[in-house]
Amino acid sequence: MFLSTEAFPQAHRILGIVNATSHLMLPSEAIDAFESFDQLYGAVEEKLKERAAAKGADGVVNVRFNTTVANVQVAPKFLVVTGYGTIIQLINRKKVD
Repeated sequence: MFLSTEAFPQAHRILGIVNATSHLMLPSEAIDAFESFDQLYGAVEEKLKERAAAKGADGVVNVRFNTTVANVQVAPKFLVVTGYGTIIQLINRKKVD
């Protein structure tokens, strides 16, 4: 299973679109710990791979990520990362890892 932010040049079949979201609540003592976004990217990548594999895909291409800092009035901040991409199946079934 692979992820790519680019299109894939090898012959492939498009199976659909996959998306995933992860979030993290920042406690008040770590309200500016934006480096925590890093761990969220990894979590989203793993979810994308799992969901793509469940649909018989070989990879996810044209992957994009969106980040959001959600401020709730009476609660701490939430960091949110959403990823999405096009799931593909290679026509000659040669796996790329």
